[in-house]
Amino acid sequence: MKHHIIPVLLITSVVAACSSTPVAQSEASVPQPSATAQSSAQAPVPSSVAVAPVSASPPTHLDPNSLLGREHSVYFDFDDAIVRGEYMPFVERHAQYLLQHPSLSVAVQGNTDEGGGSEYNLALGQRRAQAVKTAMQLLGVKETQVEAVSFGEEKPAASDHDEAAWRQNRRADIAYRR
Repeated sequence: MKHHIIPVLLITSVVAACSSTPVAQSEASVPQPSATAQSSAQAPVPSSVAVAPVSASPPTHLDPNSLLGREHSVYFDFDDAIVRGEYMPFVERHAQYLLQHPSLSVAVQGNTDEGGGSEYNLALGQRRAQAVKTAMQLLGVKETQVEAVSFGEEKPAASDHDEAAWRQNRRADIAYRR
């Protein structure tokens, strides 16, 4: 049996040396360090070496506690696709963030209330999404970073059938792509 172990280890070593990707050896063929070798291998880190803390918090655009995470919907008046002045600081924040992070992109998702026909609501949702996209582009965001899409009445934020629910559904959501 011992005669077969050496050729297997030799073949594994030769294949690993020739391979472009590393080949893991089995634990049985790798010698384990003794207890004294393990303790000497764990030398203290010199005080002059700074260790950067690992951040567990998500990026700003994915953090639900950040302004970008909390403010991701622009609301519209009935049958309207004009971004009101009260939402411009919010749109500007997202635009500035996209300018600072050119590798990121968003989908602006236009939504409507349940009034009107399906085709009309899809068109209105598209106009709302396009209005937010245009505002971002006027602030310097590249066209390739923003896509305007419409969900019409298909993704309501509120499911009641009253004016309060309809106001919540007349919106465009800014959704960052991961």
